[in-house]
Amino acid sequence: MPIIYLSPSTQEYNPYIGGGTEEYYMNLIADAMEPYLTASGIRFSRNTPEMTAASSIRASNSGNYDFHLALHSNATGTGDGSMRGTDVYYYPTSMKGKIFAEIAAANLRLIYPLPDKVRTVSTTSIGEVAKTKAPASLIELAYHDNRQDADWIRNNIDEIAQNLVLSLTEYFGIPFNSPQPIFTATVATAGSNLNIRYNPSLTAPIIGKIPNGAEVTVYHTRPEWLLVGYGDQVGYVSRRYVQF
Repeated sequence: MPIIYLSPSTQEYNPYIGGGTEEYYMNLIADAMEPYLTASGIRFSRNTPEMTAASSIRASNSGNYDFHLALHSNATGTGDGSMRGTDVYYYPTSMKGKIFAEIAAANLRLIYPLPDKVRTVSTTSIGEVAKTKAPASLIELAYHDNRQDADWIRNNIDEIAQNLVLSLTEYFGIPFNSPQPIFTATVATAGSNLNIRYNPSLTAPIIGKIPNGAEVTVYHTRPEWLLVGYGDQVGYVSRRYVQF
């Protein structure tokens, strides 16, 4: 299953109109994303507020990530708060970055109050799309020096988080799952290994195996399938071979 590097803004010096900072609100969104990522089978690493964009890029590049997602909010730079909109950035020669940007923009248009102001933008000047080893996107969700945009972010943290994870699941071709209670269970086959699959389907690729009697962590339940974790593997297994 995919693993991403999640990079909310570390710019604590960018104030929101009405209170708070870019770093604060982007980290709230990242916090809210985590349960949806886990429930959907997307593993992640994340930067910390003490880091910088440069150190976030280095941390991302030191691992083997399938995608790098940076979360930001924008400002006019003039102080008049006259601009609104969402920009989804990608590197111009990154086909995967562009594909994700288009998916993310389409989904954000469903929740941002001015959908015609949501756009994708290619750039070579933003480090978190130009210098990352993994395909990447940086999203400027809205303008934090505009009262309406700032209020939209602060009043819709969970909806934005869900929307972003939905875009990641569409990009990776896996189901979007809402969080459920996490619990442990035991593999119970006739003695053979239990296949872990990329999707809840018998035709989905096998991405790992779990021995009979092994304990697994169950992240999401479906009528016939479970999303489980075993060691460093995460994927779907047939529910009939798990006891809990």
